[in-house]
Amino acid sequence: MLNRRWWDLAAVAVAVVTVLLSLVDPPYGPSDWGLWATSAAFLVVYAVYLRGRIGSDDPRHHVVITILLTALAAVGNAFEPSFAILQAFGYPFLWITAASTRQAIAGNIAFASSIVVGNVAHSGMAGLPPGLGVAALSLGFSLALGLWITRIAEIGDERAQLLAELQAAQGELAAMHRDAGVTEERGRVAREIHDTIAQSLTGLVMVAQRAGNRLAPLDEPEAAAAREDVALIEDMAREALTEARGLVAALTPMAVDTTLADALGRLASAFERETGVRVTVRSDAPGLGRELEVVLLRSAQEGLANVRKHARARSAAIEVVRRDDGVRLVVEDDGAGPGDVRRAGERGGFGLSGMRDRVALVGGRVSFGPAPGGGARLEVEVPVSRPEGATDE
Repeated sequence: MLNRRWWDLAAVAVAVVTVLLSLVDPPYGPSDWGLWATSAAFLVVYAVYLRGRIGSDDPRHHVVITILLTALAAVGNAFEPSFAILQAFGYPFLWITAASTRQAIAGNIAFASSIVVGNVAHSGMAGLPPGLGVAALSLGFSLALGLWITRIAEIGDERAQLLAELQAAQGELAAMHRDAGVTEERGRVAREIHDTIAQSLTGLVMVAQRAGNRLAPLDEPEAAAAREDVALIEDMAREALTEARGLVAALTPMAVDTTLADALGRLASAFERETGVRVTVRSDAPGLGRELEVVLLRSAQEGLANVRKHARARSAAIEVVRRDDGVRLVVEDDGAGPGDVRRAGERGGFGLSGMRDRVALVGGRVSFGPAPGGGARLEVEVPVSRPEGATDE
């Protein structure tokens, strides 16, 4: 209905048919010239104004369109009642340019009235009955068909909206399934590492300790060299075991029914049991989304992993604070400082780099450096409402 080419064809057809109907009944008089002039005026009005308003839903435009078509219909019918053929164009055009159903009905009634006025102007009161009959029949047909098509369009819009909502819900459900799959896989990998690699490394440490104890009473040079080898094996096994436990902690999924404060508390308790390093937790950030909570938990895990591997600390602290523009996570320790971590990163470590990438996905930033009282300080800031860009320090 909004294709301008079809409306161009309809406008030209109305004008041409009107002129042809007048030509079949010579001789031609002033009414015929008036009819031809009105037909030409209709084409000019269509080309200059009406054509550009196809598809418009501005109610002011519809008022102007109604006035123009009503005036043309009244004048044309005053010259010759055959100009009522304009109804084939006028009624549907008033429907497609109306801003509302009510405005379309009002425009149709005004247009129908102009047909009656034109007939009366042409034939006097004798033209009133046929004018009323033609106008009433055309108006009734236009209203019935227009309301029916409008309802079909409304149903189509409702179905399109429902389809869009359904597709959005399906997208969200698919994303939830992917997240659930990733979380389940992370948990599975963590369990596999804990049940296989970590247990094997624990056994290797114990065997190395036992071998060292058996070699301790011996004084031969070969025994001393063997003790050094066994001690090296023990140190390497302990380091690998620490890495495996850190990996298990990082991969263990956050429970869906837990809060960030509870998850950080469990993380700190497990870290204390495994390392003997005392960890204090202070969390004051309620009402965060699950995505931000997971990012902050993973960042805290990475911070404690650095404490485990590099800090040689006696205590550590985790703090989460909600601010107006976002949330800040701080992990501090009283260990050796950030030097060892940075050197590990220069050798190709993935920890801080991966954490920066993860935080950047939610529009946040990461900074790492010395703590004010000694040791290292990791700071992660994420916005509650995501900005256009993100920066890393």
